[in-house]
Parts: sequence; structure tokens; C-alpha cells
Amino acid sequence: MSSEFDTSNNPSPCVISADWQDSTAIIRCVGVLDMLTTPQLEREIAVALGKRPTSLIVDLSQVEFLASCGMSALIAGHDECASTVRFVVVADGPATSRPMELIGLTDILEVRANVEDALEAKVA
Repeated sequence: MSSEFDTSNNPSPCVISADWQDSTAIIRCVGVLDMLTTPQLEREIAVALGKRPTSLIVDLSQVEFLASCGMSALIAGHDECASTVRFVVVADGPATSRPMELIGLTDILEVRANVEDALEAKVA
């Protein structure tokens, strides 16, 4: 299942899609994750959790800007997973992992540099 956010008339372009690899949901974000686009991420997380994955990976590797509301959505998604679903964020670089480090999210969330690392860590 995949869904996309129409960016044709949106001042904050962001495309969010979801797919599955076995029992792992992978939500990919491309573009700007701000107050206008974060609700789509929150919906995708809720839809994925409704299907009871064993792991949920949020891939921010192609995000150009991560606003505080996007980071709040990550914390909320992590909290919704509790101890039953592994929650991983893929972030690497100044637009994503750096702001998350500065406010301490990397101490709370499992953060990996790429989706492959996130998937491999699940198996290990």
C-alpha cells in the first residue's frame, strides 16, 4: 500500500509514502516536513500501526527540512509503539539527524543512517 501527498498546490512540498517489507512498515518522507505536512506523516504512522507491524521505520533520508512539529510526531509515534513495536528513524545529515541530536531525540529514539542499517539491526 502506498499513498502520496499531492504537492502541486502545496507551499511546503512533501511526499510521504508507505510500503512493507515482511512485517516491517517503512514510511518514507521526501521534501519538507513542517506544520503543513506533518499531519500526513501522523496519519501514515497511525495507518501502519493499525496493521500491527513488528517494526516501523520512518525514513527521513530525503527530508530537506525537519521542523519541530515533525520531531514531535516522531516522539508521538515512538510512544504509540510502546514496547510491542520497534520504532526506528532513518536520519543522517544536517537537515535531520543534527537537529534531532541537538534537542536530545537521538537519546530517546533509535536512529540509523539508512534503511538497510535499520532493517539489518532488526534481524541482529
